[in-house]
Amino acid sequence: MDLSLHNLEGLFAQLGLDSTEQGINNFISTNKGLDANTRLADANFWNQSQASFLADSIRLDSDWSEIVDVLNALLR
Repeated sequence: MDLSLHNLEGLFAQLGLDSTEQGINNFISTNKGLDANTRLADANFWNQSQASFLADSIRLDSDWSEIVDVLNALLR
């Protein structure tokens, strides 16, 4: 059973990224401006594992898909 928090902090932790408020804000400000034609999972700042997790979350409409959509919007 997945007991992870399905919020931005939980998603960043799941992705192995700094999940502090400052870490999230830094990541978004550094990577913001993702082209509208690029899928979130195809962005060049993910490693293979992160990209697979993001793609699967959306493709499988997992518990994470809603917060992945939020991250997608924040990076546009």
